[in-house]
Amino acid sequence: MKVLSNQCLILAAGNGRRLIPQYGGIPKPLVRLRGRPLLEHVLLAAKNAGIDEFVIVVGYRGEMIRHWFDERSFNGINVTWVENADYHKDNGISVLKAREQLHDPFLLLMADHIFEPSTARALMNQRLAEGDVILGVDPKIDRVFDLDDATKVKRDGNHIVHIGKEIAPYDALDTGMFLCSSGLFDALDSAMKNGTCSLSDGMRKMGRDSKLRAFDIGDAHWQDVDTPEALAYAETIFDRHFSRSFVAEELGRVQYAA
Repeated sequence: MKVLSNQCLILAAGNGRRLIPQYGGIPKPLVRLRGRPLLEHVLLAAKNAGIDEFVIVVGYRGEMIRHWFDERSFNGINVTWVENADYHKDNGISVLKAREQLHDPFLLLMADHIFEPSTARALMNQRLAEGDVILGVDPKIDRVFDLDDATKVKRDGNHIVHIGKEIAPYDALDTGMFLCSSGLFDALDSAMKNGTCSLSDGMRKMGRDSKLRAFDIGDAHWQDVDTPEALAYAETIFDRHFSRSFVAEELGRVQYAA
């Protein structure tokens, strides 16, 4: 069946150990790209794709993120906050913490991945079968910054059969954008070991069960901002790939609350 999600889960709980030491220990979602926090870029890109309901999981210095949000006026953005006290564990735990707040289908995004709104909009309009997840993938492997750090995927047709940073062979990259059903929670539960699991662990389980499909993002651009080097690179490509989008126009409209 064709679905259109208007709900988005954003993972913003991690301590960003590779990025934040250079920024005074502030949480990674508040590290600035072109003068605006990464989380602001993600929120407004998703809003421009048609999302109006957000569930944001925070952990490391979560009170700072919530205070930042409360000081600003984001028209048309409604947020439900979820606290993850176990943010030191793998990111699959953050997903599971939010399960009661989500309904099928929902968009899943990372607080440190910037993207074009048109990509999220196209992903949201994909046909999602019951229990499945669709991952936005980028086959432009030769254009990625820091390939060693990227999560790779191997496809068989439009099904993803393997996913991970160290896999070989692979034919595309994980963009950190997912259209999800509640089947994701079952997969994460099944992948749990010693009280933790990563999102990739759950995706590997779904791949083995033929429940994980790929959506080719084509010529669209995205960037994972996980290290100082990646942030510097994102600064250099921002004008070329992101500033002309409606996101840039919206960024200028966000105002401090009175």
